[in-house]
Amino acid sequence: MEFFTHFGRYLIMLKGMFTKPENHKMYWKEFMHQCNDIGIRSLGIVSIISVFIGAVSAVQTAYQLVSPIIPKTTIAQIVRDTVILEFAPTLVCIVLAGVIGSKIASELGNMRVSEQIDALEIMGINTKSYLIMPKIAAALLTIPLLVVISMVLGIIGGRLAGTASGILSSDTFDRGLLQNFIPYNVFFALIKSYTFAFIISSVPAYYGYHVKGGALEIGRSSTKSVVVSCILLLFADYILTQLLLTPAAT
Repeated sequence: MEFFTHFGRYLIMLKGMFTKPENHKMYWKEFMHQCNDIGIRSLGIVSIISVFIGAVSAVQTAYQLVSPIIPKTTIAQIVRDTVILEFAPTLVCIVLAGVIGSKIASELGNMRVSEQIDALEIMGINTKSYLIMPKIAAALLTIPLLVVISMVLGIIGGRLAGTASGILSSDTFDRGLLQNFIPYNVFFALIKSYTFAFIISSVPAYYGYHVKGGALEIGRSSTKSVVVSCILLLFADYILTQLLLTPAAT
């Protein structure tokens, strides 16, 4: 019963966001502020993770492909596909769930505990629309862009690791990078990134908006929001892969 209670309150929260803004300039300012917090401030950690993910993927792939029959261009193909299909959208979004999700939950939780949300509602402001909608919209705009940057940096990291360690030359890596490329994989990764962005922003917003108690409850709500977001990310990853990649494979 607790699951249905939370799910119903979650849907009610989402429904309450879609109202006409009281002040467009105020909403736009909040949206740009969230784009900076969610997107630009996460660029550093995303860049570092992406480069090392690509580098490790190249080295481990070369370690496993020991047969001389298999051409070295296969290493570049495997690095490219694993980074685009799984590492860039899924692993990066799991990290962002911890970085962004905890921030959103604690921010809204602090506003709820300190009665700032109640004060805004007394002033006639739709707090669901003003506080939650810009966060979700900013996540839907910036997180897919971060995933695209992660794809590029991951492939660059694999290329640098492959050439620096002498596994394969840069020309061989570039040639393998272009072989058997399927543009649908990028489209699939973008679908995952939009789905994950909605989960990362809306689930922590729900836990933060409905927190009750004091500072201890804010911490618990923030932790729970990250755990639930990560579980939903992995579940959505499996569902999307089953729906969108299995027909393409068959």
